[in-house]
Amino acid sequence: MSDEQALDHERLDDLRILEALIFVSPDPLSVQALSEELDEGVDVSALLEQLKSDYSNRGIQLVSLDGKWAFRTATDLAPFLTKYKVVKKKLTKVAQETLAIIAYHQPVTRAEIEDVRGVQTSSGTLDVLLETGWIKMRGRRRAPGRPITYGTTDLFLDQFGLGAVDDLPGLRELKGAGLLDGTLPANFEVPSSQRLETLMDDEVPLDEDIDEDVDHKVDNEGDGGGF
Repeated sequence: MSDEQALDHERLDDLRILEALIFVSPDPLSVQALSEELDEGVDVSALLEQLKSDYSNRGIQLVSLDGKWAFRTATDLAPFLTKYKVVKKKLTKVAQETLAIIAYHQPVTRAEIEDVRGVQTSSGTLDVLLETGWIKMRGRRRAPGRPITYGTTDLFLDQFGLGAVDDLPGLRELKGAGLLDGTLPANFEVPSSQRLETLMDDEVPLDEDIDEDVDHKVDNEGDGGGF
């Protein structure tokens, strides 16, 4: 073996040692720490650059982190290595009650929900239901302040295995299950999908000017002539 071949062999051994040291280390290693594992006079920095080049087109790459070296997966492979986990969260009793009221009373405003429940409903409860995608803002009620009306979505139907809101349990089923109480209005009926396809007569679009229907009355009595 020639001197040149011997040097190449030693360099290859040093590369393999560096590779193994970095691979098994739980933390990034500095050049100084790596140098202590090799013979004196070995150009560790040059070897690291060569090792970095050798791994440049591979799924695992050698990177320098604040002057220390470690193996990391290639950044362009992140989409293939990301795992998505569905975290199931149970709705609170208040959220369940609110969802049921919206399902059976839609279109319904927050104030109307509170009338049925008999207690105040926080905006956070509605926010949670909106985030689930089970309810949506339909429009605004033709009333002072133009309160937002809420209704259920197709995702709600899919979640509960319903083909349409018409498939919600009817009055007979609700009475049999003991779910009806005195807070329900006398004219209560299960919502109709056909009736809910468009805004009701007492609803206006969400983006409609809330002041456009306000009547301004001017009392000219006793103005003493004025203008």
